[in-house]
Amino acid sequence: MNSRRNFLATALGVAGLAAGSGFAHAKDNDLSSAQLPSLKGRKVLFTYGGWDGHEPQKYFDYITTWLKEEGAEVTTSPTLDPYADKSLMDSIDLVIQIYTMSSITKEQEKGLIEAVEKNGTGLTGWHGGLCDAFRNNVDYQYMTGGQWVAHPGNYVDYEVNIIDHQDEVTKGLKDFAMKSEQYYMHVDPNVKVLATTRFNGKINSWIDGCVMPVTWKKMHGKGRVFYTSIGHNLDHIKEKPDAIEMLKRGIKWASASKYEPAEKWLSPIYAKHNKK
Repeated sequence: MNSRRNFLATALGVAGLAAGSGFAHAKDNDLSSAQLPSLKGRKVLFTYGGWDGHEPQKYFDYITTWLKEEGAEVTTSPTLDPYADKSLMDSIDLVIQIYTMSSITKEQEKGLIEAVEKNGTGLTGWHGGLCDAFRNNVDYQYMTGGQWVAHPGNYVDYEVNIIDHQDEVTKGLKDFAMKSEQYYMHVDPNVKVLATTRFNGKINSWIDGCVMPVTWKKMHGKGRVFYTSIGHNLDHIKEKPDAIEMLKRGIKWASASKYEPAEKWLSPIYAKHNKK
């Protein structure tokens, strides 16, 4: 069986705070079109590989075609070697990564993190391709803002709720239903959460009613970081117009780190408990 666990057992170098219900719903449901940066002329690095179950090749075909239609200049790699190429990374505006599990060298990790943190290169990805990559690398996880830990029941019916109707990435989008892996994640409690999901406890009773971030944005140093946990395979996200639109908008937003002011992103859910 070509499972994620089987892949993990054979992958080289890989060793074996859930957010609560404190995410406030935005009150203004303005359906006007979002104003987002253009991808025209943006230099994008698309890295793909890792566990085949997340369909890196299919995503490569779909996303790179769309990027080129939007006018982006796309460099692609089925390995992580470009991260260690400083001259290349200095020239890149945005990294899009789908590389579930696997391992990353110290030089590759350092090159990626420095590009985002110091150069202002944007970073974006989805599902396990960004936030279940390189499980041993905590500096990488600090940058992305979260790490997958479980998907109780594997494929289940669940709903994604848009909770920020003012942000340019989710403005005008509607809640949508999914039948896929509902990610339970350990999440930085300071990220700006745009969409959430609620667990029903049918598989694990102790998480009944738990509200979990699905989509967030943040800054890491000078770089914009966008993530969504949907997208186990390409069809799961393509068949939901609001889902694929949210991903595409997130990619556009993250591409502008070098060209637009840093965005206020801190949304600390525990701050109200620590007022003096």
